[in-house]
Amino acid sequence: MLRERDIKREWVERAERMPDHVEDYEDGMRHFIKCIPENGNRWLPVVVNVSLLSPRRVTAFFDRSLRRKNANKD
Repeated sequence: MLRERDIKREWVERAERMPDHVEDYEDGMRHFIKCIPENGNRWLPVVVNVSLLSPRRVTAFFDRSLRRKNANKD
């Protein structure tokens, strides 16, 4: 899926290690969100199921709505 979405594994790992923002949800999902300068400052949420004994990545995608939200903050 990463290849299909043109997302480098390095970016996913960076989002998990050094997120700009983290969101926790009641369903056990945690979103690690990172701005990726190498991809036009687009925002990359990496969704991880942290409720499992061994946390598992669920998905990663570039989120256009986060770009608009952050642009409106300036």
